[in-house]
Amino acid sequence: MSPDPLLTHDPDRRRDIAHVGPVELYTPVLAASRDFFVDHMGLREVHRTADSVYLHTWDDYQSWTVRLVQRDRAGIGRTYLRAASPQALGRLTQAVDGAGFGRGVVTDVRGLGPVHLFADPDGHELGLYWDVEWYRADDTDRPALKNQAARYPGRGANLRRLDHVNYLTADVPGTADFLRDVLGARCTEQIVSDDGSPQAIWYNLGNKSYDLVYTEDWTGSRGRLHHVAFATDTREEILRAADVCLDAGIHIETGPHKHAIQQTFFLYVWEPGGNRIELCNAGARLILAPDWKTISWTREERAKGQAWGLRTIETFHTHGTPVVD
Repeated sequence: MSPDPLLTHDPDRRRDIAHVGPVELYTPVLAASRDFFVDHMGLREVHRTADSVYLHTWDDYQSWTVRLVQRDRAGIGRTYLRAASPQALGRLTQAVDGAGFGRGVVTDVRGLGPVHLFADPDGHELGLYWDVEWYRADDTDRPALKNQAARYPGRGANLRRLDHVNYLTADVPGTADFLRDVLGARCTEQIVSDDGSPQAIWYNLGNKSYDLVYTEDWTGSRGRLHHVAFATDTREEILRAADVCLDAGIHIETGPHKHAIQQTFFLYVWEPGGNRIELCNAGARLILAPDWKTISWTREERAKGQAWGLRTIETFHTHGTPVVD
């Protein structure tokens, strides 16, 4: 039997990445970005340095979720990926180094053990790790249930966890090959051009519908960010977040609507530094089939817009950080 062209992964291959870990966001207005995430999104400040603030979502088992870093321009810093085991970390670093993407090891990342740095084909910096410091709640946020990282904040959007990162890339096909062949991720859905080549790709690392997304950068630039997404418990919290952002003067770009791709209920806002932030709720949708076949969306299908809601605003296709002329 000939191989299925839409089966873009090997079901027998070991899944060596457990999940997306903490991320770094660059912002030119550190204090305002901090207040956005703490006061309006419901994160908790857990540490700060002279030029950065560490924040934690209430159900993240790790000691921090987002590090805001003072920079002249907005954008994405490192994205950290936790390996599935110490042995998996060894296999991953060997694969990354063998493909020529490795950038050495650092030991000074807060709350993480040795981090093996690498870059994707577009230049976004990522890091692989295994050893991690778990979050320790104190008397101000200790939960009633010991299987929960921290108390439900009851503030703003009440973001529960980091969900996914959507990068912009100048080379979608090359990035797709890297994710599949080097990292062992699988493509769950994609947007294809008329000749069948991918223009946007959604890859998962475990059983979530997607974790890493890459969209074609219309400017041809490299290393830029489309958005970072955080999950809420319910759709109602996304609706409440729209009211919270309205009252706070936060720019609401589009939503709440429902995506056709991945069926995600969403709201997109711009935090004060200029980075696009998605609040999402994909319900209980998981990819459980080990032989899942990639869902491809054509230009004609995409022209129909979202599953429901208003048409996508133009800036959704043009805005990325750092902003380029």
